[in-house]
Amino acid sequence: MGKLMVSALHAVLVVVLAGTVFVQASMVWALANDPEDGSLPLTPLRVITILGMVSAQVALVCVWQLVTMVRRGTVFSHAAFRYVDIVIGAIVAAALVWFAVTALNAPGQRDDPGVTAIMGGIGVAILGVALLVLVLRMLLAQAVARDVEASQMQAELDEVI
Repeated sequence: MGKLMVSALHAVLVVVLAGTVFVQASMVWALANDPEDGSLPLTPLRVITILGMVSAQVALVCVWQLVTMVRRGTVFSHAAFRYVDIVIGAIVAAALVWFAVTALNAPGQRDDPGVTAIMGGIGVAILGVALLVLVLRMLLAQAVARDVEASQMQAELDEVI
């Protein structure tokens, strides 16, 4: 992975992280200053939004670490699994947060239950992303195992020569 690509990805991660912090700050401000008007349960939605942003931030920090490992050439190591596992957990947490939003929104959608079904489908899609990252984790595990095996074979070859 080239330096330009790493720098571009880091820039994107910084912008997204700044956006999540802005949303969190806005929600905290709204919790303190903006009263509910009764149309939606705003306080729980705001708290859930703050928690959802935390899950996104955790995933962003882990992706940053993984990109740094790629740049250093150390991503095919057991240390990478910790970050990948945390990303999977953050995605599952985001899905659970989304399901909570769906549940809070559902009573207001009695006349149009399709909205709740679509929101539930989005939650399932978020869980699908977690499964995709899990598959990629399995591929990383195979690559690490092959890398360890290649290192052992190289060491044996070096002893022979």
